[in-house]
Amino acid sequence: MKFLKIFLMLALFMALAITLISATPAKEEESSVNNDDNNDGDASDSQELPTSLRGISRFLAQKPARATMTCNKYPRVCRVAGSPGPDCCKKNCVNVKTDRLNCGMCGKKCKYSEICCKGKCVNPMSHKKHCGGCNNACDKGSKCLIGMCSYA
Repeated sequence: MKFLKIFLMLALFMALAITLISATPAKEEESSVNNDDNNDGDASDSQELPTSLRGISRFLAQKPARATMTCNKYPRVCRVAGSPGPDCCKKNCVNVKTDRLNCGMCGKKCKYSEICCKGKCVNPMSHKKHCGGCNNACDKGSKCLIGMCSYA
């Protein structure tokens, strides 16, 4: 059992060392980076693409196999479970009943101090039906102050 622990620690240490060594640039790369900074050549030299994919995942370097589905072409995308909302505004799925940037309809923004409740911009600090948050109504005879019912 002790041998197994030592073996695992050694393997972990080697993996960490390999990771650290591969993350630091070689001396050749450092000198070429410094020479590029001082180079006053034409602009075409500065726009060269890197020749190696070192440090970049192959999956990130690949182009996606298919185009993403946007709601302007496929409006049913917004009605799928896990979607931010059932409505499509500017190629994004939103819920116009709760979204501050599209409150009630696409493009209608609420003011800084307001939130969107049931498709209307309201101030939760003073609104009696939405005190402190949506659908938090104050009791009859009480007022909403500073986002709390009957504060004073």
